[in-house]
Amino acid sequence: MAQDPLRSIAEDFRRLYAGWGPGTTIGEMRRQWDTFLRSGHVAAELEPVDANGVPCRWVRAPGASRERAIVYLHGGGYQVGSLDSHHNVMVAFSAASGCSVLGIDYRLAPEHRFPAPVEDSLLVWRWLLARGFTGEQVGIAGDSAGAGIAVALMTLLRDKSLPLPAAAVAMSPWVDMEASGASYARNAARDPVTQRTVILQMARTYLGKMADPREPLASPIHANLARLPPLLVQVGSDEVLLDDAVQLVERAASQGTDARLSVWNGMVHVFQLFTGRLPEADAAIEQAATFLRAAMDSHALTRSNA
Repeated sequence: MAQDPLRSIAEDFRRLYAGWGPGTTIGEMRRQWDTFLRSGHVAAELEPVDANGVPCRWVRAPGASRERAIVYLHGGGYQVGSLDSHHNVMVAFSAASGCSVLGIDYRLAPEHRFPAPVEDSLLVWRWLLARGFTGEQVGIAGDSAGAGIAVALMTLLRDKSLPLPAAAVAMSPWVDMEASGASYARNAARDPVTQRTVILQMARTYLGKMADPREPLASPIHANLARLPPLLVQVGSDEVLLDDAVQLVERAASQGTDARLSVWNGMVHVFQLFTGRLPEADAAIEQAATFLRAAMDSHALTRSNA
């Protein structure tokens, strides 16, 4: 395990959060979060697009195919995070998979509460289909809140009889608005990124006063997870959201979905964001990209043999 880089990242997180107090506006938090994560941007081809009214950005590493895509949903507790903060992880996905990556700049709370991000993602999916992509040519990936959106989106696509993606990757998924897992207490001292009190506060901000925290599109561990595409769930052993990932895989697998759990020893919440800085992040993205690419290849082979 890369002890020194990980310790440095943990200290950086603590310094960031130490500067946030009652007087820190959501706008300032977003600016600081983007600055914190977007240092050392990796060069890539960028193409802003309007996808049915939702701002998005194509991210392409050199040589990336335009015939295959990975839809990426960034994390940030539904309140922070952006295509800028997650630029490097999208470039890494593009380079490792050989696919174009489409980042969705979905609406954030508190200005736009549940289910705005899920609605935006559905609009983007319809836009992709209208431009000739088949579901089999597309994978979905997301981290934290974005992973929750990804799973919720797939249940929505299934229920609307729309084409599903070839496969999906959920990194450190936040899929339980009640933060009910035992890992929230068990890993509290080891996770520098988030804590149960923070998760519950973000859940209240996202859901507002009326939404049920067990609403399946907000907390996909309570959703019908049957007949979904293959799902790879990556999580750090030291993060408080560990049990979100475990429960998601257990419930999906129990309903017949091919769901696989990959636990990374000693890693914290969304360690994949530190690609280029943390060797485990690079290895995890390679694992995820290989998983998505293999699913697309399998569909392509089936079509060619038909």
